[in-house]
Amino acid sequence: MVLRRCGAMPVLNNMKLLIIDSYYPAFLRSFYSAHPDLANRSYDEQRRTLMDECFGTADFYSANLSALGHEATEVVANCEPLQQRWARENGVKLGKWVVGRRGGLVPWPQRRQSKDWFYTVLAAQVKNYRPDVLHIQDMNETSAAFLREIRPYVKLITGQIACPISSAADFREYDLVLSSLPHFVKQFQSDGLRSEYFKLGFEPRLLERLEKGSRRRIVFIGGLSNDHAERIEFLERLAASHPVDIWGYGLESLSENSVLRQFHHGELWALEMYQVLAGADIALNHHINVADAYANNMRLYEATGVGTLLLTDQKDNLSTLFEPGKEVVAYSSAEEALELVDYYLGHEEERQEIARAGQARTLREHTYYYRMQEFVDIIDRYL
Repeated sequence: MVLRRCGAMPVLNNMKLLIIDSYYPAFLRSFYSAHPDLANRSYDEQRRTLMDECFGTADFYSANLSALGHEATEVVANCEPLQQRWARENGVKLGKWVVGRRGGLVPWPQRRQSKDWFYTVLAAQVKNYRPDVLHIQDMNETSAAFLREIRPYVKLITGQIACPISSAADFREYDLVLSSLPHFVKQFQSDGLRSEYFKLGFEPRLLERLEKGSRRRIVFIGGLSNDHAERIEFLERLAASHPVDIWGYGLESLSENSVLRQFHHGELWALEMYQVLAGADIALNHHINVADAYANNMRLYEATGVGTLLLTDQKDNLSTLFEPGKEVVAYSSAEEALELVDYYLGHEEERQEIARAGQARTLREHTYYYRMQEFVDIIDRYL
């Protein structure tokens, strides 16, 4: 690591950063089912194929940090075939293993579903990489004991969270906690943690991967679980008047007579999700309760980033991200949302004008290249 001076302020250059991420298990199962021989390939080939799917933040952090002159990489900590391959290639012993149905390695005995490999491999990766900054994307599922173990091998441990916080979570081992939810930042600071506001973003490389396809009028992509009662009620109100194509987990949580069942198409991730958003006239967004009064989720940037009109719920800070009425459209109730849907489905030129303006704003201010500049600026103050 080298320090360069800018006026009186020392600015870090050539940092090493290791980003620890976790993916939805359902996505990982689907991914390896679609690539049945991949688990037998090298770590680099598995990782590159996985990153090319563009799930979550994929390699958006490391690619843009590298573009800024730093050394960075992601680890998908809960991707068992990938992590096992890294262990084998780097001489990390994981106990007794047997060959699974598709040739991949599985723990013995199989029925026990052991995860002993998880922290063994992850600790070995941290000790091998020895980053200046270890950044944890899944704070709820990362143990404080693990962070204490790898503390001597890193200079700064940072975490990022904007989802419901587990009652068992312990964040005291973090040097810095980032969140795209302002009220989370205030709460962390009042709890004695160092915390900073850090927004989500969009990766423009995705636009090169999208293809023209059949268009849909209104789409919604997101969870529909018991924790999303208000969202379900909102969507049912809209779907009673307009067909709404819906993807996401939680179909089983809907009542048997819910109108949403006839419009639900299952789960959708990664590039396929972006493709659906790009082919929509209107992308609906509805925050969950944990967001409180703040606009925060990834759909804000995903929908606008691919050039689709975003219809989102009104939040106190929305105008700091986009200009409502010119770059996105905001509603305060289901009734208002219905009126806006009717209007913009009937006024294509206005709809497209707002969609173009929203995309321009995202590509100007909300890209991951821009976010990583902000990230480095924050880290400069703590490392």
